[in-house]
Amino acid sequence: MDEGILIPLFFFVTVIICVLGIPLVRSFVRRRELESRAPRELPGSAERLERIEQGIEAMAVEVERISEGQRFVTRLLADRRQQERLPIPSERERPS
Repeated sequence: MDEGILIPLFFFVTVIICVLGIPLVRSFVRRRELESRAPRELPGSAERLERIEQGIEAMAVEVERISEGQRFVTRLLADRRQQERLPIPSERERPS
């Protein structure tokens, strides 16, 4: 082939490759980045989350029991203080 025709031919082939290739490469790179950013589910994570939920629920029940006990003790102490404040009748005030 003549060298005079090869140079424009290579030029237009290069332009076509750049026009079509650059967007294809960009879309490929974007797709790979999105796939790498997407959270991957680890094997056994569903079971692990289930165990964590059960543990948290058990802790919530225990905290509720502790708060119930605290309220009970607080009520007992308040009643005890109130009883201590009541005046004790003296010997003269007591009925015989």
